[in-house]
Amino acid sequence: MTRERFGELVEEALDEIPDVFHAHLRDIVFVVEDEPDDEDLASLGLDPRRDTLFGMFDGRPIGERSFSEGIAEPDRIILYYRPLVREFRTPWAIRRQIRTTVIHEVAHFFGLDEDEIAAEGYE
Repeated sequence: MTRERFGELVEEALDEIPDVFHAHLRDIVFVVEDEPDDEDLASLGLDPRRDTLFGMFDGRPIGERSFSEGIAEPDRIILYYRPLVREFRTPWAIRRQIRTTVIHEVAHFFGLDEDEIAAEGYE
């Protein structure tokens, strides 16, 4: 799967997010990178030699913000191209996992932890 097609699938997944949430996502930058780096994996308690990520939320959850904070770097949701296309072989499977990953990372932005996300079916 090409990076261009992958990006199109990310856009499609974003389009599927209900409108009520879109207003909160307008300042989030969605990025596609090749691979997670070792530091990001280690910061999440993952072993860079055997673990990987499909995506990552880089920022502060919306519920932890205050109006008194100064201007900060924009929040980012990163999707990792190579782990996704290595693990999921068909366009349908890649599309489904991109959607799951986008929803998972958006849930982190809204303050849900891993257990809460898994309870909703988005591991």
